[in-house]
Amino acid sequence: MPYNGSVPAKNLKMTRFLFLALALPLASGADLQSKIDELVSKAPALGNAFAGLQVVSLPSGRVLYERNQDRLFTPASNMKLFTTALALVKLGPQYRFKTQIGSDTPIDADGTLAGDLIFVGGGDPTLSGREYPYQFHPGSQAGENYSFRAIEELADQLVARGLKRIDGDIVGDDRRYVWEPHGEGWSAGDALWEYGAPVSALIVNDNSFGVTIRPAAHPGDLAYISLSPNLESFSIDNRVRTEAGGARKVSFDRSADGRQLHISGVMPASDEGMTELLAVGDPAVYAAEVLRDALVRRGLAVRGNAVARHRFSDDAPDSSEATALPFMLAEKFSPPLSEILRVLDKVSQNLHAEVMLREVGLVSGHSGSLKEGLVEMQDFLTGAGIVKEAYRFTDGSGLSRGTLVSPAAITKLLAYIYQSTNRDLWMSLLPIAGVDGTLATRFQNHPEAQAIRAKTGSLSHVRAMSGYADTPRYGAVAFSFLVNNFDAPTVEINRLLDQIGMALIE
Repeated sequence: MPYNGSVPAKNLKMTRFLFLALALPLASGADLQSKIDELVSKAPALGNAFAGLQVVSLPSGRVLYERNQDRLFTPASNMKLFTTALALVKLGPQYRFKTQIGSDTPIDADGTLAGDLIFVGGGDPTLSGREYPYQFHPGSQAGENYSFRAIEELADQLVARGLKRIDGDIVGDDRRYVWEPHGEGWSAGDALWEYGAPVSALIVNDNSFGVTIRPAAHPGDLAYISLSPNLESFSIDNRVRTEAGGARKVSFDRSADGRQLHISGVMPASDEGMTELLAVGDPAVYAAEVLRDALVRRGLAVRGNAVARHRFSDDAPDSSEATALPFMLAEKFSPPLSEILRVLDKVSQNLHAEVMLREVGLVSGHSGSLKEGLVEMQDFLTGAGIVKEAYRFTDGSGLSRGTLVSPAAITKLLAYIYQSTNRDLWMSLLPIAGVDGTLATRFQNHPEAQAIRAKTGSLSHVRAMSGYADTPRYGAVAFSFLVNNFDAPTVEINRLLDQIGMALIE
Protein backbone atom coordinates (compact mmCIF):
# COMPACT_ATOMS: atom_id res chain seq x y z
CA MET A 1 0.00 0.00 0.00
CA PRO A 2 1.45 3.39 -0.91
CA TYR A 3 2.27 5.77 1.97
CA ASN A 4 -0.43 8.48 2.24
CA GLY A 5 1.03 10.53 5.09
CA SER A 6 -1.05 8.90 7.84
CA VAL A 7 0.07 6.48 10.55
CA PRO A 8 -2.01 3.47 11.50
CA ALA A 9 -3.47 3.72 15.00
CA LYS A 10 -1.55 0.69 16.31
CA ASN A 11 1.75 2.24 15.14
CA LEU A 12 0.93 5.71 16.44
CA LYS A 13 1.29 4.61 20.06
CA MET A 14 4.66 2.97 19.29
CA THR A 15 5.86 6.14 17.51
CA ARG A 16 4.91 8.29 20.50
CA PHE A 17 6.66 5.84 22.87
CA LEU A 18 9.87 5.91 20.84
CA PHE A 19 9.80 9.70 20.69
CA LEU A 20 9.42 9.96 24.48
CA ALA A 21 12.12 7.36 25.11
CA LEU A 22 14.57 9.30 22.97
CA ALA A 23 13.57 12.66 24.42
CA LEU A 24 13.89 11.71 28.10
CA PRO A 25 17.72 11.60 28.27
CA LEU A 26 17.88 14.98 26.54
CA ALA A 27 15.44 16.48 29.02
CA SER A 28 17.44 14.99 31.91
CA GLY A 29 20.67 16.44 30.58
CA ALA A 30 19.03 19.81 30.09
CA ASP A 31 17.75 19.68 33.67
CA LEU A 32 21.25 19.07 35.01
CA GLN A 33 22.63 21.83 32.83
CA SER A 34 20.11 24.33 34.18
CA LYS A 35 20.88 23.32 37.77
CA ILE A 36 24.63 23.76 37.39
CA ASP A 37 24.23 26.93 35.33
CA GLU A 38 22.10 28.42 38.08
CA LEU A 39 24.62 27.50 40.77
CA VAL A 40 27.51 28.96 38.78
CA SER A 41 25.74 32.11 37.60
CA LYS A 42 24.39 33.00 41.05
CA ALA A 43 27.62 32.31 42.97
CA PRO A 44 29.16 35.61 44.18
CA ALA A 45 32.38 33.70 44.89
CA LEU A 46 32.93 33.30 41.14
CA GLY A 47 32.59 37.01 40.41
CA ASN A 48 36.18 37.45 39.18
CA ALA A 49 37.06 33.78 38.87
CA PHE A 50 37.69 31.48 35.91
CA ALA A 51 35.74 28.22 36.14
CA GLY A 52 35.86 25.10 34.00
CA LEU A 53 33.57 22.10 34.31
CA GLN A 54 32.70 18.93 32.49
CA VAL A 55 30.41 16.03 33.39
CA VAL A 56 30.39 12.87 31.24
CA SER A 57 28.16 9.80 31.36
CA LEU A 58 30.43 6.76 31.63
CA PRO A 59 28.01 4.20 30.18
CA SER A 60 27.30 6.26 27.04
CA GLY A 61 30.19 8.71 26.83
CA ARG A 62 27.66 11.51 26.43
CA VAL A 63 28.63 14.94 27.75
CA LEU A 64 26.03 16.04 30.30
CA TYR A 65 27.51 19.43 31.10
CA GLU A 66 30.47 21.53 30.03
CA ARG A 67 31.82 25.03 30.52
CA ASN A 68 35.30 26.12 29.41
CA GLN A 69 36.02 22.41 29.18
CA ASP A 70 38.91 22.79 26.71
CA ARG A 71 40.62 25.75 28.39
CA LEU A 72 43.77 25.21 30.45
CA PHE A 73 43.62 25.57 34.23
CA THR A 74 46.02 25.22 37.13
CA PRO A 75 44.77 21.91 38.60
CA ALA A 76 46.72 21.89 41.89
CA SER A 77 46.56 18.35 43.30
CA ASN A 78 44.20 17.13 40.60
CA MET A 79 47.52 16.54 38.83
CA LYS A 80 47.92 13.53 41.11
CA LEU A 81 45.14 11.78 39.18
CA PHE A 82 47.49 11.63 36.21
CA THR A 83 50.56 10.62 38.22
CA THR A 84 48.67 7.93 40.12
CA ALA A 85 47.17 6.50 36.93
CA LEU A 86 50.60 6.46 35.27
CA ALA A 87 52.19 4.60 38.19
CA LEU A 88 49.33 2.12 38.48
CA VAL A 89 49.47 1.21 34.79
CA LYS A 90 53.25 1.30 34.28
CA LEU A 91 54.44 -0.20 37.58
CA GLY A 92 51.47 -2.40 38.53
CA PRO A 93 49.59 -2.64 41.83
CA GLN A 94 52.01 -5.21 43.35
CA TYR A 95 55.18 -3.22 42.68
CA ARG A 96 57.40 -2.72 45.74
CA PHE A 97 60.26 -0.34 46.49
CA LYS A 98 63.44 -1.65 48.10
CA THR A 99 65.78 0.10 50.55
CA GLN A 100 69.23 -1.38 51.15
CA ILE A 101 72.22 -0.82 53.42
CA GLY A 102 75.60 -2.26 52.51
CA SER A 103 79.26 -1.56 51.92
CA ASP A 104 82.13 -1.92 49.49
CA THR A 105 84.11 -4.04 51.97
CA PRO A 106 83.05 -6.91 54.25
CA ILE A 107 82.68 -6.79 58.01
CA ASP A 108 85.77 -8.42 59.54
CA ALA A 109 85.82 -11.10 62.24
CA ASP A 110 85.83 -8.47 64.99
CA GLY A 111 82.70 -6.77 63.64
CA THR A 112 84.57 -3.82 62.14
CA LEU A 113 83.69 -2.23 58.82
CA ALA A 114 86.86 -0.57 57.54
CA GLY A 115 85.05 1.60 54.97
CA ASP A 116 81.76 3.47 54.62
CA LEU A 117 78.33 2.14 55.49
CA ILE A 118 76.10 3.03 52.52
CA PHE A 119 72.38 3.70 53.01
CA VAL A 120 70.89 3.36 49.51
CA GLY A 121 67.53 4.95 48.81
CA GLY A 122 65.26 2.95 46.53
CA GLY A 123 62.52 5.56 46.26
CA ASP A 124 60.45 4.03 49.08
CA PRO A 125 58.16 6.73 50.50
CA THR A 126 56.95 4.52 53.38
CA LEU A 127 59.93 4.82 55.77
CA SER A 128 57.77 6.51 58.38
CA GLY A 129 55.24 5.72 61.07
CA ARG A 130 52.34 5.91 58.62
CA GLU A 131 49.80 3.10 58.76
CA TYR A 132 49.36 0.72 55.82
CA PRO A 133 46.76 -0.15 54.63
CA TYR A 134 45.40 3.39 54.85
CA GLN A 135 43.07 4.10 57.76
CA PHE A 136 41.35 7.43 58.35
CA HIS A 137 41.56 8.71 61.92
CA PRO A 138 39.36 11.75 62.65
CA GLY A 139 41.11 14.49 64.58
CA SER A 140 44.63 13.28 63.80
CA GLN A 141 47.30 15.87 64.47
CA ALA A 142 50.17 17.15 62.36
CA GLY A 143 53.22 14.93 62.57
CA GLU A 144 51.46 11.91 64.10
CA ASN A 145 52.81 9.71 61.30
CA TYR A 146 56.41 10.58 62.09
CA SER A 147 58.53 7.75 63.43
CA PHE A 148 62.00 6.27 62.98
CA ARG A 149 60.60 2.74 63.29
CA ALA A 150 61.75 1.67 59.81
CA ILE A 151 65.28 2.92 60.44
CA GLU A 152 65.34 1.16 63.83
CA GLU A 153 64.44 -2.10 62.08
CA LEU A 154 67.28 -1.66 59.60
CA ALA A 155 69.69 -0.87 62.45
CA ASP A 156 68.62 -4.09 64.19
CA GLN A 157 69.45 -6.04 61.03
CA LEU A 158 72.94 -4.52 60.99
CA VAL A 159 73.56 -5.46 64.60
CA ALA A 160 72.32 -8.98 63.87
CA ARG A 161 74.95 -9.22 61.10
CA GLY A 162 77.64 -8.68 63.74
CA LEU A 163 78.45 -5.03 62.96
CA LYS A 164 80.15 -3.35 65.94
CA ARG A 165 82.37 -0.62 64.54
CA ILE A 166 82.39 1.62 61.46
CA ASP A 167 85.65 3.35 60.58
CA GLY A 168 84.19 5.27 57.64
CA ASP A 169 81.19 7.53 57.10
CA ILE A 170 77.46 6.80 57.06
CA VAL A 171 76.58 7.64 53.45
CA GLY A 172 73.07 8.56 52.39
CA ASP A 173 72.99 7.54 48.72
CA ASP A 174 69.99 8.83 46.74
CA ARG A 175 71.52 8.43 43.25
CA ARG A 176 68.61 6.30 42.06
CA TYR A 177 67.06 9.58 40.94
CA VAL A 178 68.74 12.65 39.51
CA TRP A 179 69.15 15.24 42.27
CA GLU A 180 66.32 17.67 41.44
CA PRO A 181 64.98 18.51 44.89
CA HIS A 182 62.30 20.96 43.75
CA GLY A 183 60.02 20.92 40.75
CA GLU A 184 59.95 23.44 37.96
CA GLY A 185 57.49 26.18 38.88
CA TRP A 186 57.56 25.62 42.64
CA SER A 187 57.81 28.88 44.55
CA ALA A 188 60.88 29.64 46.67
CA GLY A 189 58.80 29.63 49.83
CA ASP A 190 57.54 26.08 49.24
CA ALA A 191 60.96 24.61 50.12
CA LEU A 192 60.53 25.51 53.81
CA TRP A 193 57.36 23.49 54.38
CA GLU A 194 56.46 19.80 54.42
CA TYR A 195 54.29 20.10 51.31
CA GLY A 196 57.38 21.28 49.37
CA ALA A 197 59.82 18.74 50.84
CA PRO A 198 62.81 17.98 48.57
CA VAL A 199 62.45 15.08 46.16
CA SER A 200 64.94 12.28 46.76
CA ALA A 201 65.24 8.53 46.40
CA LEU A 202 66.01 8.39 50.14
CA ILE A 203 62.94 9.40 52.13
CA VAL A 204 62.44 9.36 55.89
CA ASN A 205 59.16 10.67 57.29
CA ASP A 206 58.26 12.33 54.00
CA ASN A 207 61.55 14.27 54.24
CA SER A 208 60.02 16.46 56.89
CA PHE A 209 59.72 16.93 60.65
CA GLY A 210 57.43 18.62 63.14
CA VAL A 211 58.29 21.68 65.23
CA THR A 212 56.10 22.28 68.29
CA ILE A 213 56.21 25.62 70.10
CA ARG A 214 54.63 26.20 73.51
CA PRO A 215 54.73 29.27 75.75
CA ALA A 216 57.12 29.36 78.68
CA ALA A 217 55.85 29.40 82.25
CA HIS A 218 56.69 33.09 82.70
CA PRO A 219 56.21 36.08 80.39
CA GLY A 220 59.49 37.35 79.02
CA ASP A 221 61.03 33.90 78.74
CA LEU A 222 61.70 32.14 75.47
CA ALA A 223 59.04 29.68 74.31
CA TYR A 224 59.68 25.93 74.54
CA ILE A 225 60.53 24.17 71.27
CA SER A 226 60.46 20.42 70.60
CA LEU A 227 60.95 18.33 67.47
CA SER A 228 59.07 15.32 66.17
CA PRO A 229 60.79 12.93 65.71
CA ASN A 230 63.26 14.00 68.36
CA LEU A 231 66.46 14.37 66.33
CA GLU A 232 68.13 17.75 66.07
CA SER A 233 70.22 17.47 62.92
CA PHE A 234 70.63 21.26 62.62
CA SER A 235 70.89 24.25 64.92
CA ILE A 236 67.75 26.10 66.02
CA ASP A 237 67.82 29.84 66.64
CA ASN A 238 64.84 30.31 68.98
CA ARG A 239 63.67 33.91 69.33
CA VAL A 240 60.03 33.30 70.22
CA ARG A 241 59.26 35.24 73.39
CA THR A 242 56.40 34.52 75.76
CA GLU A 243 54.13 37.50 76.47
CA ALA A 244 51.41 38.06 79.04
CA GLY A 245 48.75 38.69 76.41
CA GLY A 246 48.20 39.63 72.80
CA ALA A 247 48.05 37.42 69.75
CA ARG A 248 50.40 34.72 68.54
CA LYS A 249 52.77 35.79 65.78
CA VAL A 250 55.49 33.30 64.82
CA SER A 251 57.61 33.15 61.68
CA PHE A 252 60.08 30.57 60.32
CA ASP A 253 63.16 30.94 58.17
CA ARG A 254 66.02 28.62 57.25
CA SER A 255 69.58 29.36 56.21
CA ALA A 256 70.60 28.79 52.59
CA ASP A 257 72.49 25.60 53.49
CA GLY A 258 69.52 24.25 55.43
CA ARG A 259 71.59 23.71 58.58
CA GLN A 260 70.08 26.46 60.71
CA LEU A 261 66.42 27.10 61.49
CA HIS A 262 65.40 30.57 62.67
CA ILE A 263 62.14 30.88 64.60
CA SER A 264 61.05 34.30 65.83
CA GLY A 265 57.99 36.09 67.16
CA VAL A 266 55.74 36.17 70.20
CA MET A 267 53.35 33.74 71.87
CA PRO A 268 50.87 34.63 74.64
CA ALA A 269 51.21 32.73 77.92
CA SER A 270 47.66 31.36 77.53
CA ASP A 271 48.38 29.89 74.08
CA GLU A 272 47.86 26.11 73.71
CA GLY A 273 50.88 25.90 71.43
CA MET A 274 51.33 25.15 67.76
CA THR A 275 52.93 22.52 65.52
CA GLU A 276 54.27 23.20 62.04
CA LEU A 277 55.60 20.63 59.58
CA LEU A 278 58.84 21.69 57.90
CA ALA A 279 60.99 20.16 55.17
CA VAL A 280 64.48 18.82 55.84
CA GLY A 281 67.37 20.42 53.95
CA ASP A 282 69.11 17.43 52.34
CA PRO A 283 67.13 14.16 52.68
CA ALA A 284 70.18 11.93 52.08
CA VAL A 285 72.16 13.62 54.85
CA TYR A 286 69.15 13.54 57.17
CA ALA A 287 68.57 9.81 56.59
CA ALA A 288 72.26 9.10 57.22
CA GLU A 289 72.09 11.10 60.46
CA VAL A 290 69.02 9.16 61.60
CA LEU A 291 70.77 5.83 60.89
CA ARG A 292 73.98 6.97 62.58
CA ASP A 293 72.06 7.96 65.70
CA ALA A 294 70.25 4.59 65.78
CA LEU A 295 73.56 2.70 65.55
CA VAL A 296 75.29 4.81 68.23
CA ARG A 297 72.37 4.20 70.59
CA ARG A 298 72.93 0.48 70.06
CA GLY A 299 76.52 0.80 71.23
CA LEU A 300 78.25 0.83 67.85
CA ALA A 301 81.37 2.97 67.42
CA VAL A 302 81.06 5.23 64.37
CA ARG A 303 84.15 7.26 63.54
CA GLY A 304 82.86 9.03 60.44
CA ASN A 305 80.09 11.53 59.74
CA ALA A 306 76.75 11.51 57.96
CA VAL A 307 77.29 12.50 54.33
CA ALA A 308 75.35 12.41 51.05
CA ARG A 309 75.88 11.08 47.54
CA HIS A 310 73.79 12.67 44.79
CA ARG A 311 73.54 12.20 41.01
CA PHE A 312 73.33 15.58 39.31
CA SER A 313 72.73 14.66 35.68
CA ASP A 314 70.97 12.24 33.35
CA ASP A 315 74.41 11.65 31.83
CA ALA A 316 75.86 10.25 35.08
CA PRO A 317 76.39 6.47 35.40
CA ASP A 318 73.25 4.35 35.39
CA SER A 319 71.67 4.44 38.84
CA SER A 320 71.61 0.64 39.16
CA GLU A 321 75.38 0.57 38.63
CA ALA A 322 76.08 3.60 40.78
CA THR A 323 74.21 2.20 43.77
CA ALA A 324 75.20 -1.47 43.47
CA LEU A 325 76.42 -2.90 46.78
CA PRO A 326 79.12 -5.61 46.79
CA PHE A 327 78.12 -6.49 50.37
CA MET A 328 74.45 -6.16 51.25
CA LEU A 329 73.87 -6.03 55.02
CA ALA A 330 70.23 -4.97 55.51
CA GLU A 331 67.16 -4.37 53.38
CA LYS A 332 63.51 -3.44 53.65
CA PHE A 333 60.64 -3.71 51.13
CA SER A 334 57.73 -1.33 50.91
CA PRO A 335 54.05 -2.28 51.01
CA PRO A 336 52.51 -2.93 47.56
CA LEU A 337 52.18 0.08 45.28
CA SER A 338 48.38 -0.04 45.56
CA GLU A 339 48.61 0.79 49.28
CA ILE A 340 51.09 3.61 48.66
CA LEU A 341 48.89 5.14 45.97
CA ARG A 342 45.90 5.03 48.29
CA VAL A 343 47.77 7.16 50.83
CA LEU A 344 49.04 9.42 48.04
CA ASP A 345 45.52 10.23 46.84
CA LYS A 346 43.62 10.13 50.11
CA VAL A 347 45.92 12.59 51.91
CA SER A 348 47.27 14.26 48.73
CA GLN A 349 50.96 13.70 49.44
CA ASN A 350 53.12 15.79 47.08
CA LEU A 351 56.47 14.06 47.59
CA HIS A 352 54.99 10.61 46.97
CA ALA A 353 53.56 11.82 43.65
CA GLU A 354 56.92 13.21 42.56
CA VAL A 355 58.58 9.88 43.40
CA MET A 356 56.08 7.98 41.24
CA LEU A 357 56.87 10.12 38.22
CA ARG A 358 60.61 9.51 38.57
CA GLU A 359 60.23 5.80 39.32
CA VAL A 360 58.20 5.26 36.17
CA GLY A 361 60.89 7.04 34.16
CA LEU A 362 63.56 4.81 35.69
CA VAL A 363 61.71 1.50 35.37
CA SER A 364 60.79 2.32 31.77
CA GLY A 365 64.47 2.28 30.86
CA HIS A 366 65.36 5.93 31.30
CA SER A 367 67.05 7.83 34.10
CA GLY A 368 65.13 8.58 37.26
CA SER A 369 64.55 12.22 36.39
CA LEU A 370 61.62 14.60 36.20
CA LYS A 371 62.14 15.05 32.45
CA GLU A 372 62.08 11.33 31.68
CA GLY A 373 59.07 10.80 33.90
CA LEU A 374 57.19 13.45 31.94
CA VAL A 375 58.19 11.75 28.68
CA GLU A 376 56.57 8.56 29.95
CA MET A 377 53.53 10.57 31.02
CA GLN A 378 53.10 11.95 27.51
CA ASP A 379 53.32 8.48 25.96
CA PHE A 380 50.75 7.19 28.46
CA LEU A 381 48.31 10.03 27.80
CA THR A 382 48.65 9.63 24.04
CA GLY A 383 47.60 6.00 24.49
CA ALA A 384 44.63 7.21 26.52
CA GLY A 385 43.53 9.47 23.67
CA ILE A 386 44.48 12.75 25.37
CA VAL A 387 46.12 15.23 22.99
CA LYS A 388 49.19 17.25 23.96
CA GLU A 389 47.30 20.53 23.55
CA ALA A 390 45.07 19.57 26.49
CA TYR A 391 47.83 19.78 29.12
CA ARG A 392 51.22 21.18 30.05
CA PHE A 393 52.86 19.31 32.93
CA THR A 394 55.96 20.51 34.76
CA ASP A 395 55.76 18.34 37.89
CA GLY A 396 54.02 15.26 39.27
CA SER A 397 52.18 16.71 42.25
CA GLY A 398 50.51 19.87 40.96
CA LEU A 399 52.43 22.14 43.31
CA SER A 400 53.82 23.93 40.25
CA ARG A 401 51.92 26.90 38.85
CA GLY A 402 53.32 25.89 35.48
CA THR A 403 51.28 22.67 35.40
CA LEU A 404 48.09 23.18 33.36
CA VAL A 405 45.30 20.91 32.15
CA SER A 406 41.77 21.13 30.78
CA PRO A 407 38.66 19.72 32.48
CA ALA A 408 38.00 17.64 29.35
CA ALA A 409 41.43 16.00 29.64
CA ILE A 410 40.70 15.06 33.24
CA THR A 411 37.34 13.47 32.46
CA LYS A 412 38.92 11.59 29.54
CA LEU A 413 41.57 10.19 31.90
CA LEU A 414 38.88 9.25 34.43
CA ALA A 415 36.85 7.45 31.74
CA TYR A 416 39.95 5.67 30.43
CA ILE A 417 40.93 4.20 33.81
CA TYR A 418 37.29 3.46 34.69
CA GLN A 419 37.06 1.25 31.62
CA SER A 420 40.31 -0.58 32.43
CA THR A 421 40.91 -3.74 34.45
CA ASN A 422 42.13 -1.53 37.32
CA ARG A 423 38.70 0.06 37.82
CA ASP A 424 37.86 -1.27 41.29
CA LEU A 425 41.32 -0.63 42.69
CA TRP A 426 41.46 2.81 41.11
CA MET A 427 38.13 3.80 42.63
CA SER A 428 39.31 2.69 46.07
CA LEU A 429 42.24 5.12 45.93
CA LEU A 430 40.08 8.24 45.87
CA PRO A 431 38.68 10.12 48.90
CA ILE A 432 35.03 9.39 49.67
CA ALA A 433 32.86 12.45 50.19
CA GLY A 434 32.19 13.10 53.86
CA VAL A 435 34.07 9.94 54.90
CA ASP A 436 37.85 10.05 54.53
CA GLY A 437 40.91 11.71 53.06
CA THR A 438 40.71 15.30 51.92
CA LEU A 439 36.91 15.02 51.57
CA ALA A 440 36.33 13.89 55.16
CA THR A 441 35.05 17.28 56.33
CA ARG A 442 33.19 18.18 53.14
CA PHE A 443 29.52 17.54 52.28
CA GLN A 444 28.52 17.86 55.93
CA ASN A 445 25.07 16.45 56.85
CA HIS A 446 24.77 14.73 53.47
CA PRO A 447 25.42 11.00 53.93
CA GLU A 448 24.13 10.42 50.40
CA ALA A 449 27.27 12.22 49.17
CA GLN A 450 29.19 8.99 49.77
CA ALA A 451 28.21 8.27 46.17
CA ILE A 452 31.00 10.71 45.23
CA ARG A 453 34.68 9.72 45.06
CA ALA A 454 37.00 12.50 44.01
CA LYS A 455 40.45 14.04 44.18
CA THR A 456 40.66 17.57 45.52
CA GLY A 457 43.15 20.28 44.64
CA SER A 458 44.20 23.34 46.56
CA LEU A 459 46.63 26.21 45.97
CA SER A 460 46.31 29.90 46.63
CA HIS A 461 43.41 31.09 44.41
CA VAL A 462 42.97 27.56 43.03
CA ARG A 463 40.41 24.93 43.98
CA ALA A 464 39.61 21.70 42.16
CA MET A 465 37.54 18.56 42.56
CA SER A 466 37.44 15.79 39.97
CA GLY A 467 36.28 12.20 40.16
CA TYR A 468 33.16 10.08 39.94
CA ALA A 469 29.56 10.16 41.09
CA ASP A 470 27.09 7.29 41.15
CA THR A 471 23.95 9.14 40.13
CA PRO A 472 20.35 7.87 40.20
CA ARG A 473 19.49 9.50 36.87
CA TYR A 474 22.59 9.07 34.71
CA GLY A 475 24.38 6.13 36.30
CA ALA A 476 28.12 6.52 36.82
CA VAL A 477 29.52 9.86 35.68
CA ALA A 478 33.02 11.34 35.56
CA PHE A 479 33.33 15.02 36.42
CA SER A 480 35.95 17.73 36.70
CA PHE A 481 35.43 21.09 38.41
CA LEU A 482 38.36 23.55 38.28
CA VAL A 483 38.30 27.12 39.61
CA ASN A 484 41.20 29.56 39.18
CA ASN A 485 41.83 33.21 40.09
CA PHE A 486 39.08 33.65 42.66
CA ASP A 487 39.33 36.27 45.38
CA ALA A 488 36.53 34.95 47.61
CA PRO A 489 37.14 32.97 50.82
CA THR A 490 38.12 29.41 49.94
CA VAL A 491 35.31 28.01 52.09
CA GLU A 492 32.83 29.59 49.68
CA ILE A 493 34.49 27.98 46.66
CA ASN A 494 34.53 24.60 48.39
CA ARG A 495 30.87 24.99 49.26
CA LEU A 496 30.04 25.75 45.63
CA LEU A 497 31.95 22.69 44.40
CA ASP A 498 30.08 20.58 46.94
CA GLN A 499 26.76 21.98 45.74
CA ILE A 500 27.60 21.11 42.15
CA GLY A 501 28.53 17.61 43.31
CA MET A 502 25.21 17.28 45.10
CA ALA A 503 23.39 18.39 41.94
CA LEU A 504 24.79 15.30 40.22
CA ILE A 505 23.36 12.82 42.71
CA GLU A 506 19.99 14.42 43.43
